Amino acid sequence: MISAAGDFDFLALPGRGNSGPDHWMSHWCRAYPNSSRVLQAEWDRPNPEDWIGRIDAAIAAAPRRVVLLAHSLAVATAVKWAAGASESQLNKVAGALLVAATNVENPDPSFDLVRPFAPMPLKRLPFPTLVVASRTDPRVTFDQATAFAAAWGADLADAGDLGHMGNETHLGLWPAGLLMLGRLLEKARL
Repeated sequence: MISAAGDFDFLALPGRGNSGPDHWMSHWCRAYPNSSRVLQAEWDRPNPEDWIGRIDAAIAAAPRRVVLLAHSLAVATAVKWAAGASESQLNKVAGALLVAATNVENPDPSFDLVRPFAPMPLKRLPFPTLVVASRTDPRVTFDQATAFAAAWGADLADAGDLGHMGNETHLGLWPAGLLMLGRLLEKARL
C-alpha cells in the first residue's frame, strides 16, 4: 500500500459527471487522508475556463506539492492547465496519473459536450506523468492514448480491457491502479 505520509498531497480531478461513491477515485480519496477532490460548478455541461480555473486555484491553495489524479475529461483539463500555467504553479506538481483520457477532438456527436476542451495540447509535460489506457475505452482508442503519452513525454500503462475505467467499471480500490500510482511516485521528485 502506498503511504499517505510524505511531503505531497493527492489532488483528485474527476471527469464529467464527477466520480460516484464506487469509482476508484472516490475509494482512493477515502483511503488517503492527504487527498482532496477538485469540485466543479457544472459537472454535466463543463466549461474549459471554469474547470481549468478551479484546478489552478486548488494547486495555488495547496500547502504542499501535489500529485494530480485525473480521470476522463479531467485529463484534457489538466493538460490544458499545464499548457498555460505559470512556472511557480507547475513547480507545485510532483507528478500526474492521467487515467482514461477522453479524445476531445472526436467528431462523433456523443463528444459534443467535451469538444470545447479541444484541441488537446500535445507538448511535453514538465513533471513525471503516467498515462493509463484501456484497450476497450469508448472515449479514446489505445493508439490515440499512446500518441498522447508520447507527446506528453509520459510513460504508458496498459490497463487491459477495462473500458473507460469509470463508475460503470466498479474497480473499487483498484489494486492494479495503486501499483501504477506507486510506479509514478517512484519517478516523482517528492
